[in-house]
Amino acid sequence: MSTLTKVLERNIKVIEKNADLTEGRFRLGHHLMPPVGWLNDPNGLCWYKGRYHVFFQYAPFDVEGGLKFWGHYTSEDLVDWKYEGTALYPDSPYDCHGVYSGSALAESEKLHLFFTGNVKIDGDYDYINEGRETSTLHVESEDGIHFGDKEEIISFEKYPEEFTCHIRDPKVWKENDRYFMVLGGRLKGDKGAVLVYESENLKEWKFKHIITTPEAFGYMWECPDYFELDGKKFLSVSPQGLKREEFRFQNIYQSGYFQVKEDGSVDERDFREWDMGFDFYAPQTFTDNSGRRLLIGWMGMPDAEEEYTNKTIDEGWQHCLTVPRELRVKDGKIFQYPAKELERLRKEKTILDDEKSIVEVRIEVNEGFDLLIEDIAVTDRSFQISMGGQMLFKYENEIAEIGFSEIAGAGRNKRKAKVSELNNIRILADTSAVELYLNDGEIVFSTRYYPDCEDLQLKVKGGKFRGNLWNLRKMIFTK
Repeated sequence: MSTLTKVLERNIKVIEKNADLTEGRFRLGHHLMPPVGWLNDPNGLCWYKGRYHVFFQYAPFDVEGGLKFWGHYTSEDLVDWKYEGTALYPDSPYDCHGVYSGSALAESEKLHLFFTGNVKIDGDYDYINEGRETSTLHVESEDGIHFGDKEEIISFEKYPEEFTCHIRDPKVWKENDRYFMVLGGRLKGDKGAVLVYESENLKEWKFKHIITTPEAFGYMWECPDYFELDGKKFLSVSPQGLKREEFRFQNIYQSGYFQVKEDGSVDERDFREWDMGFDFYAPQTFTDNSGRRLLIGWMGMPDAEEEYTNKTIDEGWQHCLTVPRELRVKDGKIFQYPAKELERLRKEKTILDDEKSIVEVRIEVNEGFDLLIEDIAVTDRSFQISMGGQMLFKYENEIAEIGFSEIAGAGRNKRKAKVSELNNIRILADTSAVELYLNDGEIVFSTRYYPDCEDLQLKVKGGKFRGNLWNLRKMIFTK
């Protein structure tokens, strides 16, 4: 361990020492969050030696962002988590200005991490076409906790000339005894694209080709992910620069996927957003020991400070991750649903009686709740769910909408999605985060929110249904 690493490690431990993952009005009960400072992209998601590993972009010294490290959580069951500390430090010539996003590959008793090292050259540069060095780096571990020396496996100098300096976020997988990598990129001329590399040994990588759309679909594609599900291949990207519309691309940046055609191409007309809420970006998927493909996303949004504020800043931390979601394909769409293990958080159950036109039940927001409403038959003009007198969800004229008051939303107002029919809805609500799953995960809304009191009336009206409401115990977070 270098002297710089020791200094960084010591300083982080000092500021984390007094951090309590359960202290604070808006500290979360079943979402992963940083001990202190800032969290963004989920990284290195994997199952390795009997545990789930979730790494994340971490800026411990500044709640508004700043120098990036990798934080690290592990779990045996996706329910209770241990914070393992800082895994990667910006302590080499390749990543002195930030350990940026990447992925993990568990193989041959070793865990491999691949990530982007960020270096910004001092001077008068735009840091898009010049002034930035973003090499792809690699480290190994035999226990999933301690990592060896970093090595540069693709130098910034060897990327294709038609790209700007914005190339990052490697995702690596194995297929037919060979290794593949996708990197997100920005072509000169402001067109998003993905670079594809191939290797026989994880050390030497050969550039193969580019994946992009015929016409520009955003100027940059971040956080690519390439995977197979139910015999179909998908490319997930987070494009920047799409024009906002009423029912899609509603945030400043988006995250979604293409189904890859037989010839390996993608079409912008096939792009489908992962999540329609205010706070979702940079998702990553992985396969666990049971063969499930799980997804975790960042419940945040870059460059949105003028639109939304996060009240957790006053508590010394910012942002969280979504709950793990299991993916499945139906009718050409990917459906997302909370991993089955999360049902273990359920405590007392209240059966909702739909014989009345309006169903009301008091909830404890500071604990979180799991609401499942099934067999919905909309009888009035619209079907609504509200909390504390404020509309949380509305379905009307084949449009699903979430909405928040000025206080609860902290700048977040409304987001919409077109849904031909509403069969069921599940709401996972935490102290300051809520995820809504429509029709078994056909449509998902994820957002941060900040109730102005801890005891609220939940009201459901406008339809016949079967419903259950569970209070949730909080996850156990240990350090």
